[in-house]
Amino acid sequence: MASDPTAKGLNARLVKVWMTWGTQFLPFADVASPELPLSRLLRLSLIQVSVGMSLVLLVGTLNRVMIVELGVPATLVGVMLALPLLAAPFRALIGHKSDTHKSALGWRRVPYIYLGTMIQFGGLAIMPFALLVLAGAQEAYDERIWLGQPAAALAFLLVGIGIHTTQTVGLALATDLTKEEQQPNVVGLMYVMLLIGSIIASLFFGWALKDFSQGRLIQVIQGSAVITIILNFTALWKQETRVPHYLRTEPVQAEPTFRESWDLFVGKDKTVLRLLAVGLGTLAFSMSDIVLEPYGGEVLNLGVGTTTLLTAIMSFGSLLGFAYASYILSLGSDPFRMATLGTVIGLPAYGLIIMAAGSDTPELFTLGVLLAGIGTGLFGHGTLTATMRLAPRNQVGIAMGAWGAVQATSQGVGATIGGVIRDTARGLSLGLDIPGAANGYVLIFALELALMVATLAAMWPLLQRDEPV
Repeated sequence: MASDPTAKGLNARLVKVWMTWGTQFLPFADVASPELPLSRLLRLSLIQVSVGMSLVLLVGTLNRVMIVELGVPATLVGVMLALPLLAAPFRALIGHKSDTHKSALGWRRVPYIYLGTMIQFGGLAIMPFALLVLAGAQEAYDERIWLGQPAAALAFLLVGIGIHTTQTVGLALATDLTKEEQQPNVVGLMYVMLLIGSIIASLFFGWALKDFSQGRLIQVIQGSAVITIILNFTALWKQETRVPHYLRTEPVQAEPTFRESWDLFVGKDKTVLRLLAVGLGTLAFSMSDIVLEPYGGEVLNLGVGTTTLLTAIMSFGSLLGFAYASYILSLGSDPFRMATLGTVIGLPAYGLIIMAAGSDTPELFTLGVLLAGIGTGLFGHGTLTATMRLAPRNQVGIAMGAWGAVQATSQGVGATIGGVIRDTARGLSLGLDIPGAANGYVLIFALELALMVATLAAMWPLLQRDEPV
């Protein structure tokens, strides 16, 4: 049967349009290559999807459930959510180990991702029961301190170790598989998939926990554990090339120690100052992470399903900010100017969130959350790009680990401070025409505004230079 020449011409035109417009307008459409098709990259990015799902569960859903439905004090919730971040300072060491690891099977990255996945699975598997004991549910009231607190702490710590390990080494593996000039774009693709995973997970958790019950909580958390295993194992299938030791022909060379690699990394100009700016800005954006949903529930009288959607709104805003930053930075813009723009947008964002308490207008709150997400995306993309460009050759893992360690540690400190302020300032009068329950929350948001101003001051020297980043 003869083929239709009209159809052939239409297909040729569609291919031309895709090749011309797709690369120009679709985020990261130019990342794929014949050696590394987009389908393989997207499959590898499932690691980031699983990380986004776990982060939403911890920061977006469980903090609301623990504080409001289970009645756990916010200070204790802040401490629990900060425990996963105890592993954050070790991300640079994890990245270095995966840079230099030599397994018997010939892998470098894969063993660390497998290990991190299993640790994360174990934490999620025991977490729901630990939380119920922590809250004194059913007959567990007498065990909530001596058993509930250690069990919950162990669960959160295991999930944190797993997340930090899989994310750090997964990003390093993604950059290994691409050409050097494409590595920042691949990192961007991984980050976008993290946001997409966060959006999908927050929508699902909001639907699943709309009619809250203890049994449903167990199903959601343990279901997340199973999905984590499936996503990560699927992502790793035939990704990293095996080079067993008996097939190596090059002479064995002594690998640098972590101290040597770290000294080489931080020895580049203004690296420490940039990492300091990352930490300060992340602290400014993350202090309200564990109180946004309780704020919406306690002050604005929003339900569990509605407040869980806030995570999706913030993630969507971050996705918009990241897409815009990717386009502008691809034109050669200064990444720290992009991070500065994100910080500037954060100022009106948290101003609107504060105004929502006095006006009893959820729409102001929603708009503020969306703007906060956009600012977070711009700030994260700018600082990550700047850090990647500083990475010496063969130090992708340690560069990723350093950026992630500073960011995650700042998030943990911010979450802890936010929980403490929320509890201790509940009876404090701020002299504002707002409900009494809003005082602690408003104080947190105001402190974030002050930290954003401090972040702008810290980034100013980074903008004063003659050469591009």
